[in-house]
Amino acid sequence: MFRRQQQSLQGIVRRYASAAASGGGPQARAEVPNYGLFNQRLAKARSTILENRPLTLAQKILYAHLHDVDSMTAAPVAGESYLKLSPDRVAMQDASAQMAILQFMLSGMKQTAVPTSIHCDHLVEAYEGADLDVARSWQTSREIYEFLQAASQKYGIAFWKPGSGIIHQLVLENYAAPGTLMLGTDSHTPNAGGLGMLAIGVGGADAVDAMAAIPWELKAPRVLGVHLHGSLHAWGSPKDVILALAGKLSVRGGTGYIIEYFGEGVDSLSCTGMATICNMGAEVGATTSVFPYTPSMARYLKATRRADIAAAATAQQAGYLSADAQVAADPAQFYDEIVDIDLSTLEPGYNGPFTPDLYTSRSKMADKVAAEGWSDHVSAALIGSCTNSSYQDLSRAASLARQASAHGLKVAKGTEFLVSPGSEQIRATMERDGIQEAFESIGAKVLANACGPCIGQWNRDDHPAVRNRESNSIVSSFNRNFRARNDGNPNTMNFLTSPEMVLSAALSGRLSFNPLADELTDNKGRPFRLEPPTGNELPAAGYAEGRDEYLPLLDHQPSKQIPISPESMRLQPLEAFAPWNGQEFGDSRVLVTVQGKCTTDHISAAGKWLKYKGHLENLARNTLIGAANAALDGRVNEVRNAVDGLEPAQASIPDMALAYKKAGIPWVVIADYNYGEGSAREHAAMQPRFLGCNMVIARSFARIHETNLKKQGVLPLVFARPDEDYFIFTKNPHELVIRTQGVVDLGEANPTVSLIVDRVQNGTNIETHTVQCKHTMSADQIGWFKAGSALNLIAAQQKADL
Repeated sequence: MFRRQQQSLQGIVRRYASAAASGGGPQARAEVPNYGLFNQRLAKARSTILENRPLTLAQKILYAHLHDVDSMTAAPVAGESYLKLSPDRVAMQDASAQMAILQFMLSGMKQTAVPTSIHCDHLVEAYEGADLDVARSWQTSREIYEFLQAASQKYGIAFWKPGSGIIHQLVLENYAAPGTLMLGTDSHTPNAGGLGMLAIGVGGADAVDAMAAIPWELKAPRVLGVHLHGSLHAWGSPKDVILALAGKLSVRGGTGYIIEYFGEGVDSLSCTGMATICNMGAEVGATTSVFPYTPSMARYLKATRRADIAAAATAQQAGYLSADAQVAADPAQFYDEIVDIDLSTLEPGYNGPFTPDLYTSRSKMADKVAAEGWSDHVSAALIGSCTNSSYQDLSRAASLARQASAHGLKVAKGTEFLVSPGSEQIRATMERDGIQEAFESIGAKVLANACGPCIGQWNRDDHPAVRNRESNSIVSSFNRNFRARNDGNPNTMNFLTSPEMVLSAALSGRLSFNPLADELTDNKGRPFRLEPPTGNELPAAGYAEGRDEYLPLLDHQPSKQIPISPESMRLQPLEAFAPWNGQEFGDSRVLVTVQGKCTTDHISAAGKWLKYKGHLENLARNTLIGAANAALDGRVNEVRNAVDGLEPAQASIPDMALAYKKAGIPWVVIADYNYGEGSAREHAAMQPRFLGCNMVIARSFARIHETNLKKQGVLPLVFARPDEDYFIFTKNPHELVIRTQGVVDLGEANPTVSLIVDRVQNGTNIETHTVQCKHTMSADQIGWFKAGSALNLIAAQQKADL
């Protein structure tokens, strides 16, 4: 029953290997893409299913990666059809790689089918700074690093140790290549779109598909065109483009779309600036973002020792690596939607607090601070993260630091200034060119080449505001600012902005300070105004290579043993989830009706929980601890018992879920709009599945999380009438008992599942509702559900092919 498409996995492996640029071993850098193969595939798709219609750039790259165009009988329909694609590469960070590797170990594969890399950037906690923090991470996470290193050696994966850099910066410097397709186990994988790559954030199970030679499925996306006009003014930053766009689209406005940038303004942007813009496209829910190939990309490729890729890509610039001429001539006819942004009039922006789409222009920020009662004092200013740690970002911010030093000025009293370089290459170049000295001269602490505070790896417990859970404001060049994300304090307000604005806030100590109009006071009491920042797109002397110890380990040892101690509290071999029993779901209880924003941070918290990313049983103890309960006036992590006689009567969400699991009682989650936005972490799907969840019924889902639920055998459903039926579950949901109709008939042509909802009080059914829901599963995804998970299906296929 698990044989699919009547072909062996060995045959698929051969096809993947022919498409990849690698000979099968780990890579320090990408090789020249096989543009001949891409054009051949695209030509076949054009002449058959596409009927020679003009294509956007995103469509070209997608169709050039169709797994088997010969089996397709019609053009894909955006928002409806599923594409089966052959990715060129996989990249994983250390927190998500643990579960991905544990799953890959069960696949039966001897090595990855496509070039793959692991980047240790998430487990380094920011505290003392730089090398001290890296050394401490080896003390606290040695077991994880040794596990990932051994797995990399066994399966032919490039291993980048802690301190080498942040995954997305390292991918941009070494692996991104125009016109290729990459999956990454991090939601900000689209960063590589700044180098013309179609880079898509996924859960670990999706990455395992590519690593295990299974065609990867994606619902055919629509394409949102962003027309860039003009060029940025002196204080303008590429970060301002995506901050403004997030304000226009909202956190779910890009769901189901690839964002493709075009227009004369594109050529005015640097490659790393375009990467910044693509990186934060994740915050509007977009599948990914991409720019056409430009001269700045060629310059960046050459500067990062990839002149061969630059030459090959330049030859493809007018064809494969840009939208068709007809699209450029009449974009409104070919893009599903278009947003216009005039770079020349774009103000610096601040987005926040608590959500990355709450946009305020710099000129209106002071009034907004006063009107909202936000704390004007900036307790911390942070530059870096995968979004803004390029040479251009840091050199421009450093130019402001040098101005401050010339006036005898340092960071404002009570403001902490932290800088996170994106990679060892960036750190070494920053040190050589005096940028680090410029920052340190005004009081900066330079942190490790790692994610650090951006993802909550920030030891800030000794700060009074954090210790006392007080309201305070921080500004950062990060990409995400959900409540409690950065320092664990739910009252810390993080305002996202450009590195230049972060530096000006650090000097003034005020959120309301506008460097375009306001003055600072020098060490002699004289007022002065900052001149606009200046910097270089690329280092004039080239990039410094950095320390050899941070080069990737490229040591393929197929016989390598992977260490997992039976007593480990951080690593646990996975056990396969049980397959579906072939029957309707009966007598399921509502664990919680979630109210409002519920990100993957709310479902599976990071911070101190990152240490359990490889141990599902331990990590499950944080399931939904950030979720607000609509039935209890929005109280967080608190639910009522739905079963008479089952203790406790009221408890935390994970404790109640575990009680249901031990009692053999299946349960569901009822969710609000855009459930599961944010990080790509598949743990947010695996944890509920582990604890006994069979369905999540939402008003709408974020793309990655919905797919992750499908991968783990959880049935995701959306209300047919979201603005009505959701509210059935907000009043005493512990009284509700749910049965299904239509699960046994699941099919692409049968998208409807009915919920029969009984309200039971004191053993008596007092009312019944029939609630219509829809699923979005393809035939293959239904196969995952029936098998119990996508991994179960892969393992069964591999076994059948032996």
